[in-house]
Order: sequence, then structure tokens, then C-alpha cells
Amino acid sequence: MDVWANYRKIVHVDMDAFYASVEQRDDHCLLGKPVVVGGRLNSRGVVSAASYEARKFGIHSAMPLAEAARRCPFAVFLPVNGEKYREVSLQIRQIFLTYTPMVEPLSLDEAFLDVTGSTSLFGPADTIALTIKQRIQQELNLTASVGLACNKFLAKLASDLKKPDGFVVVRPDRIQEFLDPLPVERIWGVGEKTAEQLHSYNVKTVRDLRRLELGNLTRLFGTSGSQLYHLAKGIDDRPVESDRVVKSIGRETTFAADIADIEVLETTLLDLAVDVGRSLRKENLRGKTITLKVRYDDFRTLTRSRTLPRATDLEDVIYQEACSLLREVSLKQPLRLIGVTLHNLTDQIENQLSLFEESQQERENLTKVLDLVKEKYGEKIITRARLL
Repeated sequence: MDVWANYRKIVHVDMDAFYASVEQRDDHCLLGKPVVVGGRLNSRGVVSAASYEARKFGIHSAMPLAEAARRCPFAVFLPVNGEKYREVSLQIRQIFLTYTPMVEPLSLDEAFLDVTGSTSLFGPADTIALTIKQRIQQELNLTASVGLACNKFLAKLASDLKKPDGFVVVRPDRIQEFLDPLPVERIWGVGEKTAEQLHSYNVKTVRDLRRLELGNLTRLFGTSGSQLYHLAKGIDDRPVESDRVVKSIGRETTFAADIADIEVLETTLLDLAVDVGRSLRKENLRGKTITLKVRYDDFRTLTRSRTLPRATDLEDVIYQEACSLLREVSLKQPLRLIGVTLHNLTDQIENQLSLFEESQQERENLTKVLDLVKEKYGEKIITRARLL
């Protein structure tokens, strides 16, 4: 009897140290060396990616470059080449789409795939998952860690367990066998503070968490207690949402160290807004509703949204509105994540302006010229002074 017969088959693919691995692949002199992608050594930027050789020195994403240099002075520091990474990401996506149209990208370097309907054409789900992993290695000379399970939570957890170059399958009849020994921190939503609280009740593993009653968890953690209860049992009903029809465009970033500094947060929002605006224009789309997402150090997540009088693809507008929404959020606790998303997308151009509204035609024309310059000479040829 096929244990997968009545279950979805979800694959999570996570590229290993993606930016750094692409740089090492394209320059063999970098192989085996600690590589840090994020900017030149004398810049005030942060680490975007670190090779596994660099990670041995404690270097990780979002760490200030100066600190990375202190930990490993002989590391190779490289600027972010977003255009190249996007091109490679599209090549990876084409491999995914060979096996299923149900692809949900989470970022340039990871995605969920639902291969439930693909098995009649390509064989068992584990064969499909392994083939995708092998093709990425053979065709692009990059390694990916892959997890296969009956839902998104388990698949992502599986892909993370044996990095780099991992391949982990969680069979539907062995979910608790897989989950129970894991530390409770592996459950989504269990951050440092939640873990401390659980530890005080002698809850150290997923098995310990699973033995708690739903009522007790909701009394302790509110609505997130229900999520903890279900995830400890491996229950996650979220579908893989294909982006073939674009419903929203957004970007978010998770900080390595929690941040409450409004200046740093607003600079991060500018960086995200520039990326979102560029992505909108590439798709010939505008968005009318802006959503700010923040996640606190205890994993509590809040969103704030605002609908504009007219749809926009301009990063200035996105940034200003995002900053305005940020001022509505309490910063008494530091943030571990911040993100900006545009919803209510349209490909229609709205020409009618209000009586007192500044005409946006000149700004839109200037933005188009800047986009053309970046397309020809690279993303970093022109940038905002605040992002330097």
C-alpha cells in the first residue's frame, strides 16, 4: 500500500549559501575560501550571504560587514550582484516548472513545489524531488537542500536538517517519529522568549510540546498556542500558492540581531521599497494597497495596511507610506523581521490626478530612465545615498 496515496506531496528546495555559491562557481579562485557577499570591506553594509567556509568563523546574514571582517580578516568581500542572482534563480525556476506549475517562490533561493499531480508523469514524489536536486547540480553546478513531506511546515523543516546538500524525506506514516526528538525551537513561532517559557514547564522537545493540551497552550500563548499545538503534531493545511498569476509583490528581511532603531528600520524600508518598485515595473504592474509587516523578537507578527487614492509603482511613494505605517507600530520591543508588500495590483494606468496632487509624470519618466540605465550597466550603477 502506498503511504502517500491520500496525502499531498510538497517539496521545499533551499539553495545552499546561494549568493556566495554563485560567486564561487563563477570564479574558481574563490572555491574553498571564506566568501562574504554584501559589499566592499570599507562599506557600512551588512552581510547578504556567507559561504560555508565563512560561516565557520561565525559570520551570518545581516551581520555588519565590519564585524564579519573582524571575525575573518582574510575573507573575500564581494558586492551583491542582484541581476546575476535573479538570472540564476530564473534558471532554477525553469527546472521546477518542468515538473509542476505549482511553484511558490519564497525568495530568489527557495521555493515550495506541489508535485501531487505530477507523479503519474514523472514517477514517485521522492524521485521527482531527487531529480530536481540532481539537475540543479548537473546543469547549474550549484547545490540545494531538499525536503519532501505532506505539508509545507514539514517539507521546510526537512530541507533545513542536513544542510548543505541535504535530502530528507518525511513519510506520512513517520511524522511523529521525525518530529518528536527535535528541540522545540524547531517549531515555527518558537523564538527565544517562547522557548524560555516552554523550558520553564520542562518542555524541551517536540514530543514534550505534543503532550500539552490545546487549552493549556492557548492560555499560555493565546492564538499562537493553537499553531504550536497543531505543528507539534505535524498538521499544516496551507496550500502551495503558485505565483503564475501575480496577486502581490513584496519583500521582507529578517535581522540577525533584533532591531528597534528607527533610523535603521527606515533605511531597511527604503531598500525594500526600491526592490518592490523595480519588481512592479518589470511586471508592468502598479499596486494600490501597501502592507507593512513586522515580527517582534517573540515571533508575534503584526501587519498594517493602507489603500492609496491611485495605484503606484514608485519606490518613493511606497517608502513614504511604509514609514508612515511603521510609526503606527510599537517599537517598545525590537523587531526581528520587517517587510513591505503591494496588493490590489493592476496593469491599468490611472491618469486622473486630484486638484492638489503633484503630477507624477516627471517622476515616472525619470524612474523609467533609471531602470534603463540599471538594465544596461547593473543594479549598483545608481543607488540612493541613504543606502550607501
